[in-house]
Amino acid sequence: MTNFETRPVAPGLHFVATPIGTARDITLRALDLLANADALAAEDTRTLRKLMEIHGIPLNNRPLLAYHDHSGAGDRNRILAVLERGGSVAYVSEAGTPLVADPGYALGRAAIAAGHAVLAAPGASAVLAALAVSGLPTDRFAFAGFLPPAKTQRETEIAALRSLPFTLVLYESPKRVHELLGSLRDILGAGRPVALCRELTKRFEEVIRGTAAEVCAAIEGRTLKGEIVVLVGRAETEEVTGADLETALRDAMRTMRVKDAATAVAGALGLPRREVYQAALALEKGTDDADEDES
Repeated sequence: MTNFETRPVAPGLHFVATPIGTARDITLRALDLLANADALAAEDTRTLRKLMEIHGIPLNNRPLLAYHDHSGAGDRNRILAVLERGGSVAYVSEAGTPLVADPGYALGRAAIAAGHAVLAAPGASAVLAALAVSGLPTDRFAFAGFLPPAKTQRETEIAALRSLPFTLVLYESPKRVHELLGSLRDILGAGRPVALCRELTKRFEEVIRGTAAEVCAAIEGRTLKGEIVVLVGRAETEEVTGADLETALRDAMRTMRVKDAATAVAGALGLPRREVYQAALALEKGTDDADEDES
């Protein structure tokens, strides 16, 4: 059982980070807030109850309110009502830091608009933990959260991110991670550095590092479980010739529609999509004209 300090909590909404795996990764300040706030709110109240039991923190008949992705104005108003009375609310997401690909944004905005204090108790974050173990540059990074599940939309977003001079950090579900890695390999190139981090701070923690092609091969045929963070090394400056563009477009247009081929090639070569699309249309027209001449 952990000892925690008993003291009044400042009025306002406190976003409290909780462990992403190992329960002992919680901070002393988080324990104080969970023990002493006037009310508690959570993405999953069952998870919060379990965490409090592990650390010996009693609920003591305080309100325990649910606030998650499907919560609306009614749930927010119940939390805001505590703040209106001058009380304090400690809010936690399922794991990690609230608002980072987790609920809480609309709640925070509503509290700010109503003139209440909004504070953060920092702690565990899957983004930062993954960066620390990835072996990729950490001086500049961009967090893109979950990409769209549909292939075309996902690859369009990857193409838009391709030329950023930052390490990219993505979240993905175990069910879709194979598709995501395939898209990263196809759009960014087989040699782009990638790190796949799974179950960080938990018993079966795993980090797979290599090129996009190597990481794809490493998980081929495997059924992965748990929370997954995928990191991508930053883009390197490359000079692309007209011949490079034409070759890439011809290869892509053998199996893809012109629009999709342009998106994929633009991402792979780091060129403006509009420019590549115009080149693809010209190639398509040239092919059609050649076919007509032969007939």
